Amino acid sequence: MAVELRWASADDDALVAAAGHLFDDIPDPATIRRFLTTLGHHLCVALDDGGPVGFVSGVETTHPDKGTEMFLYELAVDEAARGRGIGTALVDALRERAVELGCYGMWVLTDEDNAAALRTYAAAGASGRSTHVMFEWALS
Repeated sequence: MAVELRWASADDDALVAAAGHLFDDIPDPATIRRFLTTLGHHLCVALDDGGPVGFVSGVETTHPDKGTEMFLYELAVDEAARGRGIGTALVDALRERAVELGCYGMWVLTDEDNAAALRTYAAAGASGRSTHVMFEWALS
């Protein structure tokens, strides 16, 4: 794998915007700014020949009786760049960051039929698939 992994800093609005094609929707500049400047939010972008080909985002979650864990919020790799280990490298980078920050664990949710995600998370050392059910509230 000959890609560069780059952690976005508070001044990397342009980097996130350039990776816009990798997100579910084109990121809004105000939301990019909020994400990048919020403590505990992390975004690592994979660059190939200077262009974004993947990203992983994570959010630290802290609870008074548990400590802090890392929630792997989203992982994306451009379809043309898949199969090169980029997704696994991004997950590994987030795991390493979580360890550096003293997180006691890291977790992710994915759909049972998302074969690419299941392979990537297993390749990155995740274990303990569960049968949890996710509920959600649409607030807007």
